[in-house]
Amino acid sequence: MPSRNIGLIQTLFQSRLTTLEHLLKSAQTHFGDSESFLQKRIAADMLPFGTQIAFTCDQPHNFVLWCDGKPANHLDPDVTSLTQAYEHIENTKGLLSGINVEDAKLDEVTRIDLGKSLYVELSGSAYVNDFLIPNFYFHMVTAYDILRMAGVPIGKRDYMMHLVPLLRTE
Repeated sequence: MPSRNIGLIQTLFQSRLTTLEHLLKSAQTHFGDSESFLQKRIAADMLPFGTQIAFTCDQPHNFVLWCDGKPANHLDPDVTSLTQAYEHIENTKGLLSGINVEDAKLDEVTRIDLGKSLYVELSGSAYVNDFLIPNFYFHMVTAYDILRMAGVPIGKRDYMMHLVPLLRTE
């Protein structure tokens, strides 16, 4: 069982991956048997929807590796089938459920290699709050935006479905 703060991060990633899965199912329903929507993109120089799924999953995937003291290992970004997309989400959720680390991990300094000989060193807290979570939401919002642009009938409620169980009526 992870400690409190690590557990909160774990829960955040788990619930938002459920949202990502919901968005994927909505797109699948909208497009039927065609998997071509996985290649849709907002602009020519942006990565396609399938890659956005991989990059969204990459953040919690690498969080788990970091919790286990292992180096980052990025997921295959070339997602061209629904099977691959669902596997990325389910495998990442499975990895998240196995976290067992103390909050002291958030005090450790970690090095993040950014490519092209660039890197940054951050505390574990900064790694989570300033790197992983912003990247996670960037790719998840981009995936959402691609689907909206492609005509999938989704809205804010679909994106923020983690709040739906909390809704009340007067």
